[in-house]
Amino acid sequence: MLPEILTEIPGPHSRALMEKLSRFESQNVTFFSGDFPVFWDRAFGSNVWDADGNRYLDMTSGFGVCGLGHGATSEAMIAQASRLVHGLGDVHPSPLKASLCGAISRITFERWREGPAKTILCNSGSDAVEAALKTALLHSGKPGVISFAGGYHGLGHGALETCGMPFFRDPFAGQLARFGVRLPYPYCCRCPFGRTEGFRLEGREFPNCSSSCLEALHEQLEKTIRHREIGCILVEPVQGRGGDIVPPKDFLPLLRQVCDEHKILLIADEIYTGFHRTGRFFACEHSGVVPDIICLGKGLTGGFPLSACTGKSHVMDAWPRSGGEALHTSTFLGHPVGCAMALASIVEHEKPGTAVRARNAGSLLREALSGLKGGHLRGLGAMLGFELLTPDGSPDTATASHVVVNALKAGLVVLGGGPDGNVLSFTPTFDLSAEEAEWTGTLLARLLAGRRKV
Repeated sequence: MLPEILTEIPGPHSRALMEKLSRFESQNVTFFSGDFPVFWDRAFGSNVWDADGNRYLDMTSGFGVCGLGHGATSEAMIAQASRLVHGLGDVHPSPLKASLCGAISRITFERWREGPAKTILCNSGSDAVEAALKTALLHSGKPGVISFAGGYHGLGHGALETCGMPFFRDPFAGQLARFGVRLPYPYCCRCPFGRTEGFRLEGREFPNCSSSCLEALHEQLEKTIRHREIGCILVEPVQGRGGDIVPPKDFLPLLRQVCDEHKILLIADEIYTGFHRTGRFFACEHSGVVPDIICLGKGLTGGFPLSACTGKSHVMDAWPRSGGEALHTSTFLGHPVGCAMALASIVEHEKPGTAVRARNAGSLLREALSGLKGGHLRGLGAMLGFELLTPDGSPDTATASHVVVNALKAGLVVLGGGPDGNVLSFTPTFDLSAEEAEWTGTLLARLLAGRRKV
């Protein structure tokens, strides 16, 4: 549904909540301005209602969590909460924990004909990444990790060391273990390897640099592995928070080749891209690459903080067998409500129509955004980004901020992404309609045109 005529944004209830939250929450967390934020009160499908009763079209699906729609797994949550809210994690788990680990194996490595997989259930994406990093060290005995510029893997101290966004990492560099090496991520809009000839601002012509940029990256990978004890490569098949960046098609195959040659692990961080966000069950499937470990979250449950680190059995068996105390655990490990929601989510994702819905939503939105001027449109499936650029090709952060705030006032929830905050990021629900997509494109075109006249 399209937004109704909105009352004042933010309305009186949101403003009162802004004042209250600003008094009691750390000032680092929520961004407050005269126009931002509104407070979400309820949601269903593609729509969100705020504390003042205004209805919005959510083009974020809650940070990419609710691809199936807001509330899609709520029945499973309610049913499980009425039965068992909390188990005893790694001591006396609920039956759902066994079911979920089996289901995750089925949709990942068993689908890829690699045999049964083993899983560590976690609470957040960062937790899953850190479990994967620990697995790599136990497997190889080598502490080094290669990750990529622009990568985002969570903000725990282990995951933060692999972060490719200085804003998050630099304030805490003094506490980090410095086991990571960050290499450039292939990025056709502003190539880190200097292959920029042929670039045009409107985003339709870029150099076909797949070979040359990957040759340069290959050299850097080999040099790093020669000089450091590298146990794994950690990568997002498509960068999410880094700006919805789709690398050249041969990028993941190159990483797989390097890992095989040097007997190190390839870890795919699919917390953002998994569960049909890019039009396939997992983004690594676009290139036919099977990782050694995959990290899952967001769309796994459709709205509950539960994630997973899943790997080939022989890799995960690098962990010692529990002798009564788990080496990696948490109080809420395998939370029964989260497991119930994840199992309900997986049932929907295994239906052939879900992939079709995701691809259709992405196609509708891509078509609606194709006429936008002043930047570069890119993405896969229902994960798109429009990078706003100034006439000289530098990041246009101010315009992105203007659009995000004024879109909200018009009833559209969209986020700014990328290290410079100049990418409009779109992760809609998979049931996005043609009318909703067209309305979104028309509104954004109007906001961008009005900005240029200022």
